[in-house]
Amino acid sequence: MSVKILMVCLGNICRSPLAEGILRSKLSEKFIVDSAGTGGWHAGELPDKRSIAIARLKGLDISNQRARQFKVSDFTTFDHIFVMDNTNYKEVIALAPNEATKSKVKLILNEIFPNDNNDVPDPYYGGIDGFENVYNMLDQACDEIARKLKK
Repeated sequence: MSVKILMVCLGNICRSPLAEGILRSKLSEKFIVDSAGTGGWHAGELPDKRSIAIARLKGLDISNQRARQFKVSDFTTFDHIFVMDNTNYKEVIALAPNEATKSKVKLILNEIFPNDNNDVPDPYYGGIDGFENVYNMLDQACDEIARKLKK
C-alpha cells in the first residue's frame, strides 16, 4: 500500500507544483505525491513558467504537471495534506467532513518551524528571486517530510 501526499496552494501553478516535484524527488515510488489549488481558475494549465524554470535549474522537471482544484474527495484519497499558507489552511479545513480528515491538514512550514504557522509566500506577482526563495523553503520542508515518511 502506498502513502499519498497532497500539496495545496491557491492556484496550483506556483508553490504546490514545486512542493510536489521536490517531495517526489526525495521519495521512492511507494509514495504518491500530487498537488491541487483551492481555486480552480488555472485547472488544466501547466505550472507557472518561473516555477518550471527554477525547478529545472535545480534538476527537476515539473512540466508534466497540470493544475487542478482541491476537492472534498481528496480527504479520502490522501493520507497527508500540506498547505502553503494560512488562507489555504482555512479554505481546506472548511471543506473537511470531520475531525479525522481535518487532522490530515498541516501547514508545510510547520515541518521546519513547528507551531510557527508561517506562510510560504506566493511568488506569483514577483520576479524569479521569489521563486528561488520559495523553492529553498519548500526543499527544506520536504527534506523533513521525507525523513518522517521514511521512518
